[in-house]
Amino acid sequence: MILGEVFERFVTESPLTVMLRVLLEQSLPPEEVDQVFEQEAQRQYQRNLLFSTVVNLMSLVVCGISASINAAYQAKAKEIGVSIQSVYNKLNGLEPQIVEALVRYGAMKAQALIIQLGGALPSLLEGYRVKILDGNHLAATERRLEVLRAVASAPLPGHALVILDPALMLAIDVFACEDGHAQERSLLGRVLATVVSRDLWIADRNFCTLGFLFGLHARGGSFVIRQHGALPWTPLNELSFMGSNATGKVFEQSVQLVFNDTLSLTLRRVVVRLKHPTRDGDTEIALLSNLPVANAHALKIASLYQKRWRIERLFQVLEQCFQAEIKTLAYPRAALFGFCMALIASNLLAVLKAAMRSVHGADKIEAGLSNYYLADEIRRVYEGMMIAIPPSQWLPFSQLDLDSTGELLQRLAAQIELSKFRSHPRGSKKKKPKPKRQKNKPHVSTARLLAQAKAAKKAP
Repeated sequence: MILGEVFERFVTESPLTVMLRVLLEQSLPPEEVDQVFEQEAQRQYQRNLLFSTVVNLMSLVVCGISASINAAYQAKAKEIGVSIQSVYNKLNGLEPQIVEALVRYGAMKAQALIIQLGGALPSLLEGYRVKILDGNHLAATERRLEVLRAVASAPLPGHALVILDPALMLAIDVFACEDGHAQERSLLGRVLATVVSRDLWIADRNFCTLGFLFGLHARGGSFVIRQHGALPWTPLNELSFMGSNATGKVFEQSVQLVFNDTLSLTLRRVVVRLKHPTRDGDTEIALLSNLPVANAHALKIASLYQKRWRIERLFQVLEQCFQAEIKTLAYPRAALFGFCMALIASNLLAVLKAAMRSVHGADKIEAGLSNYYLADEIRRVYEGMMIAIPPSQWLPFSQLDLDSTGELLQRLAAQIELSKFRSHPRGSKKKKPKPKRQKNKPHVSTARLLAQAKAAKKAP
């Protein structure tokens, strides 16, 4: 092997981390990243500081390899060649369309690899490309900006709509908004511009607007979207019982929507009367769909909506495995860049899991592999590996074609010891009464309490 004995040692001890570095060379080669910038940037430019350098720094932070942008910069200051202030100026000015395009570019490369590996999950509905849509509001940042220091309210740096392909488990698109108070619905026009025929969109009730539903239908898209309580509709017949599933009894009826007093649309309204109420206290949920009856029974539509949790799992991965919301980045553009880089990191993790599925079988990987443990190993090993094998020695991997890359990833995946990454789900917690505070006892001694408990056990 071109990298010799040191490389083979890392292949043996942490093939997962080697796989990630190969993917970085394939998915985010610096010259192609800089080309994305040149194509999308409207006001910014590249001179002494390349966009690919900033991408590299942010990737170290979102993956937890460096604690902050400043820490990542200090470790590479000599090779970067500009001041830390220049780096922050670049971060704070990155136009949203640049980082959105970077996510799409990375997703396109990841998709090609997953298909090459044969590691995709089964389609949720044959003949359709399912897309799950949801929004994520970034958490409040620290008050590092002068305009925030006198403000008591939590400063929100923005939000984003994310589209997940559940068969690939990839975030294939993102729409970023710098205004943390703006409605998610304000971005739906941009989402509609991406709709193509045979798309199947699944979304929660916040996206149930007349404009969005009619727009999806007009572009040849299909949808299963939870009905919003404020949506105007007219029943065309009574609810009919269609059967039961694990969550409750399923009913269906035809309804009509009218848009701008001129356009009408007949839809299927599927109602699930739940065995147990939702966390919001709802005892039933209503779904609207334009799927033909021949393609999806009412029970199938109810089942499709239940798969919406897959995008919640994506957001959970961003929270638990990556630093998607960096509180020190108060400028909206920098915060959104960090979130989008976490999406890219999550997509690379999806490719790693696809490679493992292609070797070890989907059941073993989906049954209980912990994303947290996977990310933790990469965090622990990556920096040391990059000291032992510097970036220049990884360049040959960027020249591999799709077939060769797939074969290499599978060879490495075959050496992964899956038992190291098994998840250990906790059982359901028993509800315990909340202890009452005693004003005359602001604190207690843990050692005394343990001693008392031990003495009580020994007592007859």
